[in-house]
Amino acid sequence: MTTPRTFTFRPLDPLKDAELLHGWVTHPKAAFWMMQDAKLEDVERAYMEIAADEHHHALLGLDEYGAPVFLMEKYDPAHRELVGLYEPLAGDVGMHFLTPATDKPVHGFTRAVITAVMAHLFEDPAVQRVVVEPDVSNKAVHALNEAVGFVPEREIQKPEKTALLSFCTREQFEKAVAA
Repeated sequence: MTTPRTFTFRPLDPLKDAELLHGWVTHPKAAFWMMQDAKLEDVERAYMEIAADEHHHALLGLDEYGAPVFLMEKYDPAHRELVGLYEPLAGDVGMHFLTPATDKPVHGFTRAVITAVMAHLFEDPAVQRVVVEPDVSNKAVHALNEAVGFVPEREIQKPEKTALLSFCTREQFEKAVAA
């Protein structure tokens, strides 16, 4: 299997996709998603809340065959996740992504996913900068973030974790993926 070159996105359906997501978010690989002990109903409820939130959106990334292969969330950091923790700028968008665990890892897949997620976010001309706040101990995602142009600013304390607040402008992303 080769790494897909393109992905498409569709809105997540909290009820239809809950069983798939439940397997993804409760797997030990998804520990940083902080839903290890979630029941199916908990996943449904969490994503129904996101679906009803005008400032937070969940999307599934689909492979070339239309199969869901990753989860992406985007949010307005002026209203969700980072309220009071930094001064948002016009054009900021927050992002999370999750690639599910697999028995057959594909070299470069996760990097292809984060690149596709960033390209998708920057398709919106209003987006000037992507903001992330991964757990400070999640070294794998820090390396992926750096590969697509993120620059860490500082550690912040969120209720559930100590996070590394990082930013990536459109120009930083374009330069990183062109390299």
